[in-house]
Amino acid sequence: MRDFVDAAAFNNEQGNRARKLFAAVVLAALDDAIADDKKYGNGPEQIARWARSRDGREVLTCAGIDPSERVVAGLMEFVSRGVRTSVALSREESERRNAAIQAEAA
Repeated sequence: MRDFVDAAAFNNEQGNRARKLFAAVVLAALDDAIADDKKYGNGPEQIARWARSRDGREVLTCAGIDPSERVVAGLMEFVSRGVRTSVALSREESERRNAAIQAEAA
């Protein structure tokens, strides 16, 4: 029984690592689309085309993201904002965004 539990924990850990790897691919695709948007002005269309493609849907699914049209719209909106993923995921950006929301509410 102990071997089964160890194997299950190992498999779960491997699955989590694989999901994180595919999530990194999604973040890289977003960064590429943002760069395309700044250079050519077609970033949202690029990420939408990628997310709707067979490979894009597979990567999103493996990252644990449902490849629905709602997700595609969210990816397009994220790219249109033009904020790189490393900046958007930082604590400073999160605090700045929350302060702006609170200032807007007041």
